[in-house]
Amino acid sequence: MVEDEVDAVVVGMGPGGEDLAGRLATAGLRVVGVDNRLVGGECPYFACVPTKMMVRGAGALAEAGRVPLLAGTVSVRPDWTPVADRIRDEATTDWDDRAAVQRFEATGGRFVRGTGRLTAPGEVTVTTTEGDRVFRPRRAIVLNPGTDPAVPPIDGLRDTPFWTNREAVRARSLPGSMVVLGAGPVGMEFAQVFARFGVDTTVVEAAPRVLPGGEPEASANITEVFTAEGITVHTGTSARRVGHHDGRFTVELDSGESPSAEQLLVATGRRTDLAALGVGSLGLDETANTIAVDERMRAADGVWAIGDVTGHGAFTHTSVYQARIAADDILGDGEETADYRAMPGVAFTDPEVASLGLTEDQARRAGFPVRTAITGIPSSARGWIHKAGNEGLIKLVADTERDILLGATVVAPLGGEILGAFTVAVHTQVHLAQLRRMIFAYPTFHRAIEAALDQLGEFGDI
Repeated sequence: MVEDEVDAVVVGMGPGGEDLAGRLATAGLRVVGVDNRLVGGECPYFACVPTKMMVRGAGALAEAGRVPLLAGTVSVRPDWTPVADRIRDEATTDWDDRAAVQRFEATGGRFVRGTGRLTAPGEVTVTTTEGDRVFRPRRAIVLNPGTDPAVPPIDGLRDTPFWTNREAVRARSLPGSMVVLGAGPVGMEFAQVFARFGVDTTVVEAAPRVLPGGEPEASANITEVFTAEGITVHTGTSARRVGHHDGRFTVELDSGESPSAEQLLVATGRRTDLAALGVGSLGLDETANTIAVDERMRAADGVWAIGDVTGHGAFTHTSVYQARIAADDILGDGEETADYRAMPGVAFTDPEVASLGLTEDQARRAGFPVRTAITGIPSSARGWIHKAGNEGLIKLVADTERDILLGATVVAPLGGEILGAFTVAVHTQVHLAQLRRMIFAYPTFHRAIEAALDQLGEFGDI
């Protein structure tokens, strides 16, 4: 067993882990980055980047379908091959992380391919193909383990050749039909993409509505869009059994319905095995779903945690944001503390569903004095001009006592870009009176913000 003393060990080289390890190495620390998977994490290989290439291709098909209403006639034949080729060649380099490893090592860090686990306070053991290596970092252990697809305990499911996001992204050809379990952002994005490429698609969600963590008006809006595109949506019902015979899946639902398809995509969340990570050696709860951290990402003495495992949003931008704070703290420059009030998230459906801050329900349950406003994108000047594909809305949640926004949701073409203005407003707690004095460019989707602000009214008149 090889033992080594270093300054820092980063277990998990996803986006945040890679960023943090690089920052520490650039500052002159002896840093070891550990991962048994691809450096860069889920995002560049199986999530953010390749799936948005899928979305881009599907969006081009949808726009072509709108030509008859706007500009004449066109003939389009969906072909998955260009998308699959682009994912393999441009996004993932055939799922090869050599460039990412070299990028990290260029900062002065050392990469070890293997499975890292905490084996004692101040000790990380890495299991490699050449045996175990023990590292005793003098300054920091950083945990960024990432997640794996969570597969629910549905009778018969594990005995079938179902897909998760990883198989879906690697697909070189598409089935004729598909059932998607889970209507969170991942499930909804895949469902619309595949449907636009000609796959007969059904979505099943146990919660009463799709995108259940957001505003109900957004869920209703995107459900209408999916239904209009021929996607079947089942909500408020769970899969109780899955069968696979003669190349087809059958999903038996609590509602009594049994959708059948050539492929089943499971998009029911993510999980991290904290017991396998060895957090129990630090006195932390290894049966928990997340690791509790303070405002500087500290999880225990000499241990920091970042990314999905902290429970502050399973987003690449969250992990990288936390990485900066943790790195500064480790280096002794830790003046910045985490502030999640304006954490944005976007489901890249068409229209995009973008949100940040508190929903109306969350704000009311937290005891804030709340007023809301909703304006439709089709009623805006740009929405009216856009015509085909102009579905959407903007919903604002305001604190009437402090005259600030608590949250915002945008359902619109390029809704994630419109969200930027609200991110600044919520993060800096700009008074609504000041927002009303802004000039909004005409005619843009962004200008619909003005209508929503006007609808909120002056709080003194309430």
